[in-house]
Amino acid sequence: MASLGVYRPALQVSNHDLSEMMDTSDEWIVKRTGIRVRRLAGPQEPLSRMGAAAAERALTAAGAAVADIDCVIGATMSFTGQTPAMAVRIAERLGIAGPPAFDLSAACAGFPYALETARGLIRAGSARTVLVVAAERMTDIVDPRDRATAVLFADGAGAALVTRSDEPGVGPVVWGSDGSLSRALEQRVEWASFRDGLTDERPYLRMEGPRLFRWVIDEMPKVAGRAVAAAGLTLDQIDAFVPHQANIRMIESMVRSLGLPERVVVAEDLRDQGNTSAASIPLALERLAADGDVKPGAVALLLGFGAGGTYAAQVAQLP
Repeated sequence: MASLGVYRPALQVSNHDLSEMMDTSDEWIVKRTGIRVRRLAGPQEPLSRMGAAAAERALTAAGAAVADIDCVIGATMSFTGQTPAMAVRIAERLGIAGPPAFDLSAACAGFPYALETARGLIRAGSARTVLVVAAERMTDIVDPRDRATAVLFADGAGAALVTRSDEPGVGPVVWGSDGSLSRALEQRVEWASFRDGLTDERPYLRMEGPRLFRWVIDEMPKVAGRAVAAAGLTLDQIDAFVPHQANIRMIESMVRSLGLPERVVVAEDLRDQGNTSAASIPLALERLAADGDVKPGAVALLLGFGAGGTYAAQVAQLP
């Protein structure tokens, strides 16, 4: 990863704001999720605009030009435009003409999925420089009246410029999925059914939180450990742990299960950003660097997990 860039919407919605709209409280939300404030996009902040802004900052940080980009990969689960792909729209905003652009959907594991795809393209010789953009407007697919999801999800974008290097800076991925968890977080109503009047329910996300929680704390520490081993490292050589920013209790439980050394910095960007699905890992990485919690070149353990039981972990050296 040669550089990172992010976009955070200006609007900040606090737990107190939410308590005026639904039966909840700041104490309840903080205790169960760790989130105090979430960032929400407005009408003038479509996914392509947020993604392009994050991408521009990544390019500037690397001193790169749009002409250097050989491929654009978008990671999103909330793009309602469907076609053309979000990545194509981002490429257009950036003025990129020619290189392939496509989206992938792996829910909250989207960024490491896209990072591994970029790594594979570069190793295969199909590209030298790949722009990975994870962008989400989760508020477009979340029921604002549903306390199980509305207090969690938020909006934002993060981008990484991935380039060819003589010294590998992104380790092998450990990834997979578990379809038995499909109903734990899903859109249970299809857009076509809503469009055709077969149901009055909108195609919002519905979540079985306890089921997801148990799966994450039981299985994801094992996945993270396998990723460290696949990189030929030990936990003593990890500088930062950057899991998907879903829930602070999940993160704390995984830290205990992994047995991370106390010196390892653990990302907690969700406290003032919320859960931004595929965008959460690059946003958290950028926050660690901006706050000076990690140094350039630090070794980070990335771990994404989400809907459909998708998961991916890898070790990466920070820009």
